[in-house]
Amino acid sequence: MKNTNKTAQEAAREASPSRLIDARIAALGGWRGETLAKIRALIGEADPGVVEEVKWIKPSTPMGVPVWEHGGIICTGETYKDKVKLTFAKGAALEDPAGLFNSSLDGNVRRAIDIHQGDKIDGKVFKALIRAAVALNTSARATPRPARAQKAPKRT
Repeated sequence: MKNTNKTAQEAAREASPSRLIDARIAALGGWRGETLAKIRALIGEADPGVVEEVKWIKPSTPMGVPVWEHGGIICTGETYKDKVKLTFAKGAALEDPAGLFNSSLDGNVRRAIDIHQGDKIDGKVFKALIRAAVALNTSARATPRPARAQKAPKRT
């Protein structure tokens, strides 16, 4: 007889990313679940070609971390007791005239948006940031890297 008992991690690895994100939102409930659901909807509106993934499934995050990708990671959606954190993989390279980024501002690559209970999200501005992240990801993939110059052999 086959053992059908699965750990939460094994079950998570077998489920579709969209269903895992649905489950994460449902499990969170409250303002964090509502915020993550709203962010997810805005990302989908901004980029209908977005791909949802769930990464980093491990004991400390048995349901994994929601990740939105298009030509590379756009952002991740982590949840903490006091905030929902959206980390943009290439955020430091994005223009942010509205000042949405409010966390991880010292890094060379990433930037984050920490959303606390009661914070309002400007959907229009957020969607523009998502589109800019997609444009950056897809332009980087479309532009081939120049070949490295080969070193001349040493003469002896």
